[in-house]
Amino acid sequence: MTRDLPRRHSARRVHFFTRLARPGRSARSGRRFALPAILALLLALMTHAPAATATTVPGPPAGWTTVFSDDFSGSAGSPPSGANWIYDTGPGSNFGTGEIETMTNSTANVSLDGNGHLNITALNNGGNWTSGRIQTPSANVGAPAGGKLEVTASIMQPNPGSGLGYWPAFWMLGPGQWPENGEVDIMEDVNALSDVAGTIHCGTYPGGPCNEGNGIGSGLKACPGCQSGYHTYTVILDRTNTAAESITWYLDGNQYFSVTEGQVGTATWQQAFDHNLSIIFDLAIGGGFPNGVCGCTTPNGSTSSGATMSVGYVAAYTTTGGGSGGGGSAITGYGGLCLDDRSASTANYNPVQVYTCNSSAAQQWTVVQAGSTLHVLGKCLDVNGGGTANGTAVDLYDCNNTGSQVWIPQSNGSLYNPQSNRCLDDTGWSTTPGTQVQIWDCTGGANQVWHLPS
Repeated sequence: MTRDLPRRHSARRVHFFTRLARPGRSARSGRRFALPAILALLLALMTHAPAATATTVPGPPAGWTTVFSDDFSGSAGSPPSGANWIYDTGPGSNFGTGEIETMTNSTANVSLDGNGHLNITALNNGGNWTSGRIQTPSANVGAPAGGKLEVTASIMQPNPGSGLGYWPAFWMLGPGQWPENGEVDIMEDVNALSDVAGTIHCGTYPGGPCNEGNGIGSGLKACPGCQSGYHTYTVILDRTNTAAESITWYLDGNQYFSVTEGQVGTATWQQAFDHNLSIIFDLAIGGGFPNGVCGCTTPNGSTSSGATMSVGYVAAYTTTGGGSGGGGSAITGYGGLCLDDRSASTANYNPVQVYTCNSSAAQQWTVVQAGSTLHVLGKCLDVNGGGTANGTAVDLYDCNNTGSQVWIPQSNGSLYNPQSNRCLDDTGWSTTPGTQVQIWDCTGGANQVWHLPS
């Protein structure tokens, strides 16, 4: 069994709380499609040229790099790639949203169609609804400090006759405790309205800077033709100015919503979005969002079985950022000791310790990969075995994009690991060189203050 597997199994479910209808939603003030000549001009100005077909992953433009993609090729009736996706199964009641379906790993609910599409289908079996939810096995995409992340998918929403209660979603989630770990909803619609909504979740629940559990969102915008053809849904997380970061939403390349760091505060934003996130597709039935929009209980007797959210491709691209830490330097902690890779070993599970600062290669750390992964000698600072308990040792391991390697700098100097909801800790307030560090409840104590490369 690989090291990643226990972490996958222990991942927490997201709590994706009720979102009520926003004032003015019925006005549907979203963009309408322009005349063909105007639309052609707009498309020519888009960052990415449109895909040749709904199933062709667009290549990255100049200056960007493709970091993840799936064109959902494969035989009809087969599951999606196990290298790219895992299932999140179980009753919808587990997700904290009020949805009523059971998510399964059955190909009746989640499968390829043989023509380059992923189909997620909701089925009513005598009043018992089933559907599907898949996500990347780890938090695998993020914007590097000083750079950008784009995540986009070509999707056809469930057909307009499906009725009340359908809730298709394409979104991203950070590792750790919701909502402070960050959630970006790239595409949501409810009740077969042919709308689209973009939302972020962050901070604390209830209330907080992101108004949880509603989040900060666009509200539902008109999305003409989104149930009869494939349209692109995109977000760009922009960290080119690390003091004024933003997330912007696009429908077919046209911007319709944006949120800035200043709206929620720097500390909240960094904890939510300055790290990698996983990509998720799901098709829920019922729940707080569709119920809130219609002012009724969904689904009802007229809700049809068998409607599908179909995905032609998904891709993530990044631009190279300036990083945070450049060529590497010391991370100093309690008592003036430095974070150190014991004996400069690159073996997996090698202890990371506090040690007398000596400018050796074992103490030359860089902060990379969405500004939250700490590297030394080509390996990553890692919570041993994906542990979440107080006292779990911290070691060195191959960089693998898991939540065990996410360390988010806090305003008080601590390094927060969202997966465990704990902080990097100098064990026992030790000033003895050679003491291995651990994770522990975040206390704000001096033994959890770390001075990163500048």
